[in-house]
Amino acid sequence: MASTKPNTEQYSGFTAEERAAMKDHAHEEKKAAARRGLSRAEKEAAAEQDVLAKIAEMPEADRVLAERIHEIIKAAAPELAPRLWYGMPAYARDGKVVCHFQSAEKFKSRYATLGFSDQAALDDGALWATSYAVTELTAAGEERIGALVRKAVGG
Repeated sequence: MASTKPNTEQYSGFTAEERAAMKDHAHEEKKAAARRGLSRAEKEAAAEQDVLAKIAEMPEADRVLAERIHEIIKAAAPELAPRLWYGMPAYARDGKVVCHFQSAEKFKSRYATLGFSDQAALDDGALWATSYAVTELTAAGEERIGALVRKAVGG
């Protein structure tokens, strides 16, 4: 016999932060579609301006990290094109995201994250990291990020 007791367990769905990231992505796709008539250089310049504007909106602690990481990535791998990805600064090769910066505030985390996608050539045997917590940038940390990004693009 079937239970008449109501099911109180419900799928909680996506968090507000996850829903916001999906909305960001939809907005990014609309912006990209609106830029279809532009040259590649114009599209890349507009995408970088979007990234810089997103970084400027971040709380100070995240903004300082994101600005410096942006500079490090641009210097270490100038072939990567800055763009937004689910509302996060990301860096792509041939349209595919290689790495991204996730602010601590975005998902209410205690640290910001530098993440790498499967497009990144970071393979190291059978196990390797694809995400790094960032709480501050020291000279050693900056050098490590540069080295990771260079390795990620095959350099």
